[in-house]
Amino acid sequence: MSVSLNTPTTEFEKKDRCADLPHRPRVLLGKMGLDGHDRGVKVIARALRDSGVHVIYSGLWQTPASLAVSARDEDADVLCCSMMSNSHLVLGPKLVEELRRLGRGDLPVYMGGILPQEDLPTLMQAGVSRCFTTGVGLMDIVNAVRGAVVPRHKHVETTATAQLARDISLLHDGKAVRSDAARRRPGRVIGITGAPGAGKSTIVAQLVGEFTRRAKAGGGGGGGGVSGRCAVVAFDPMSPITGGALLGDRLRVDFNALGEAVFYRSLAIAGEDYRALPEIVEVIGGAHGGPDAYGTVFVETVGAGQNETRIRSHADKTVVVLTPGMGDAVQMDKAGILEIADLFVCNKCDHPGHHELMRDLKEIAGKRPIVETVASRGEGIPGLLDAVLAMA
Repeated sequence: MSVSLNTPTTEFEKKDRCADLPHRPRVLLGKMGLDGHDRGVKVIARALRDSGVHVIYSGLWQTPASLAVSARDEDADVLCCSMMSNSHLVLGPKLVEELRRLGRGDLPVYMGGILPQEDLPTLMQAGVSRCFTTGVGLMDIVNAVRGAVVPRHKHVETTATAQLARDISLLHDGKAVRSDAARRRPGRVIGITGAPGAGKSTIVAQLVGEFTRRAKAGGGGGGGGVSGRCAVVAFDPMSPITGGALLGDRLRVDFNALGEAVFYRSLAIAGEDYRALPEIVEVIGGAHGGPDAYGTVFVETVGAGQNETRIRSHADKTVVVLTPGMGDAVQMDKAGILEIADLFVCNKCDHPGHHELMRDLKEIAGKRPIVETVASRGEGIPGLLDAVLAMA
């Protein structure tokens, strides 16, 4: 998408503009091709969030295939993509084609960026629903996203994964799903929690990457007779003012490499409202049979504070992520979140204060394992996965 960058974003009024719709819009934002600039997309993401939209931001350098998989798994109402690499006539039609291949050819595609007027008819003929050229106003984009929302039907009637994505949407909204939806608790449900900025999203992304590599190599990523496929449910906070959300969990994941090996779903909640999670986990476990089943589910929580501990009642085992500089031993002792940990991760071990954090954790952990990582560089991730699989 494209928008003028000269107007300060603070002038955009925070207001719930979506309360009258059948459900809050879910829009996937992505950049295809070699475009390495995302300031304009971030401005749009904030405007949509500040209008009550749930915005899934997939980041830079996406392929048509990766965006299509993301839009299907996220059960998006509309896919908005942008590019500046003069490849729109190739990538735009390819994106539409990929959505059809995945069973979501009904999902509208909005395209923005440096789009010559003479190319717009070609894009529209290829299946792109709307095109936005430079200078489009933020409210025009908000209204276009609003216009993409239609009531959700229980049956998607395409592929099992697309149906799973729809089932999750309905359950999260507190609505009934189809009566024939298979339900089965996966073999492992692992909660990943910790304070904002601790690196939970990066750790989850690295874990599923390592898990998938082992499974593909025949190393039994699932282990213990459990399926070698995994899924992720990642929660982010919902705005208390607009009801909107920025869901950035996919930013840390290399979907160009993972493809469809991992099912990844982002959801917004207020506080610790995990009441739909048990059913969501069960429909994930029942979505596929045999070797395609999801035997392990990672649940990433919102940034948790001292008393936010409800994930423990939904996960088989809970991993608590901490980083240097988060407080001394007394502060950590009174933090209720530490009591729920089955495994501690000391992340960002290259930062000052690492040794002090490890000393404090050893005082608190007892017999519970502690794993040191630098998740941004993948350091310690194989050992962390080993520890997670061993305890689960």
